Amino acid sequence: MHDIRKIRENPDAFDAGLARRGMDPLSNNLLELDKTRRALETRAQDIQKSRNTAAKEIGIRKSKGENADDLIERVAMSKSMQIVAEGEAKAKTEELNYLLAAIPNIPDADVPDGVSEDDNVEVKKWGTPKSYDFAVKDHVDLGEALGMMDFETAAKMSGARFVLLSGALARMERALANFMLDHQTGENGYTEVNPPALVKDNALFNTGQLPKFAEDLYHTVDDYWLIPTAEVPLTNIVAGDMLSEDDLPRRYTAMTWCFRSEAGAAGKDTRGMIRQHQFTKVEMVSITKPEDSDAELERMTACAEGILEALELPYRTLTLCTGDMGFGAVKTFDIEVWVPAQNTYREISSCSNTRDFQARRMNARFKRAGEKKPEFINTLNGSGLAVGRCLVAVLENYQNEDGSITVPDVLRPYMVGLEVIKGAA
Repeated sequence: MHDIRKIRENPDAFDAGLARRGMDPLSNNLLELDKTRRALETRAQDIQKSRNTAAKEIGIRKSKGENADDLIERVAMSKSMQIVAEGEAKAKTEELNYLLAAIPNIPDADVPDGVSEDDNVEVKKWGTPKSYDFAVKDHVDLGEALGMMDFETAAKMSGARFVLLSGALARMERALANFMLDHQTGENGYTEVNPPALVKDNALFNTGQLPKFAEDLYHTVDDYWLIPTAEVPLTNIVAGDMLSEDDLPRRYTAMTWCFRSEAGAAGKDTRGMIRQHQFTKVEMVSITKPEDSDAELERMTACAEGILEALELPYRTLTLCTGDMGFGAVKTFDIEVWVPAQNTYREISSCSNTRDFQARRMNARFKRAGEKKPEFINTLNGSGLAVGRCLVAVLENYQNEDGSITVPDVLRPYMVGLEVIKGAA
């Protein structure tokens, strides 16, 4: 959420930032509404001061035995006038906050301009895609041939964009999640959390999913929401808190199911596990001081890349352009893993710095040692990694000509020593 004071101080910079996201200028409307709101607040305060003065005069008159009926009537009327002014000021404040909450974050200066994913900029490439001397299969053909990936049975009970994994593939998905958690906690210092998968409106507002993206979420009849990612509960751990400087940074990780309606994904990735309504993801969230968040974004991205390197999966890292960046981000790195059957890289992690955008929404602050005035924290989030998509990448990159799957070395301890996944004889 934006700070109206910063918009007042430099409206041109605010509008220029919005223009980079392809939006029209908004500062004039916002500042006009802010001016009206502040005038109403001032009016309410002036009425209060006038009433206080009149109340004192009433006391003086009465002490002298003088009539104060005119002042008493004025005080009574001023109470009604103040209630009206305060009500109007509150309404304007709510209107302003609603508008501010619907405006995306301003991109950092070094974020490339662009309108779509075609304008993203590659900043790193790791590993070389393997050459095969046979026709590669996609993960659906591989999984179904093994008898361990079943979309038809999942569709009977849940519809499209669901899968039923069994046997060694179910175990491999669990192995990948456990490996990711162990790596992020043991190697990278994240604290593992097992958070709720159901949250209330305020938690989603705090992280920027509401009100703008309600159609992408699942809402229960008793007013809960299924989380689209563990970013929501992990970030909300510090909602409303006043932290000390010594509390920072905080780094959390969690493996959760994630739920998304994919409202805008009609016709996209309808085959297979790339885009589903329910999927497993290991999330990373960092809480930092403002001056540390840029370095933390680089660190978080490296933590995600490290998973792919340990699995020996080729990948590339991109800086997202202004037109492809998420609502709350000032800068985002996407990591894309090589998918042989598609002969391309596909997104498997997105790491973003939101600075104080989420912190303002959830009023999460900290105090520096020796300072009285609190500051807003900075929050960052990233996938470490999307487990289902990682399973897709492992199946396709480690496939053999006979349809079996070689288990990556780092996963074998999690697979009870299994080296190759084969179908039933």
